[in-house]
Amino acid sequence: MMSIYQRALGSDFARLHPEIQRRFSLTPDGGVAAVGTGTMDRLWHGAPYTLPFLYLGTWRSIMFPEQGRDVPFNIQNYAYRDSLGRNTVTWVRTFSTSRVRRFDAYMIYSEERGCIVDYLGTHQHLAVDLELKVESNGGLRLRSGAQRFYEGPVAFSFPLLFSGVADVCEWYDDREKCFRIEVSASNHRWGKLFGYSGRFQVDWKNVEPDYVPPAILPLRVERRN
Repeated sequence: MMSIYQRALGSDFARLHPEIQRRFSLTPDGGVAAVGTGTMDRLWHGAPYTLPFLYLGTWRSIMFPEQGRDVPFNIQNYAYRDSLGRNTVTWVRTFSTSRVRRFDAYMIYSEERGCIVDYLGTHQHLAVDLELKVESNGGLRLRSGAQRFYEGPVAFSFPLLFSGVADVCEWYDDREKCFRIEVSASNHRWGKLFGYSGRFQVDWKNVEPDYVPPAILPLRVERRN
């Protein structure tokens, strides 16, 4: 089975660093999950007027207002078929700040939209199109595009004026023998909103097909993409 990232990148997938290829090759039948543990050198937020937006994000485990240096970090990537039969990869990140915060996301490949769709939060109420690009160092850059809000019968395109554009780059550092990541979310009017950067090691776990820890499953599965 081809991973959702291989489908999105096509032949460009082979240009990724071998360790990045391994991380982005998870499939429900692959028998492997990736659990990363490390430290975020910097966890930051934007100007004070962005804080209400960040506090709102804590309601559904998306963003949060804490910041700091040398923040313990964990990321859980499991591939499984969701209740709709879609090949899904979890991106559940935990930051141990003054209080433990989670940032939950669930990615699928959408045939309809021809791209990766990232469902954010515990209830998958925000669906975000992702553009993928291979960097010169073999890393993978993901940039968010169109966003849609779904909550029960309510559905609408989320104006970028009121949301953040995320830019994520993950690569493998051959010298330090670790994965590195940089994440930044910003709004063209309000400026920088939220971000983090740091490093982590990956524990490759052998798992049964379709296995995902119940504690990191979304509380609601959104069928619209």
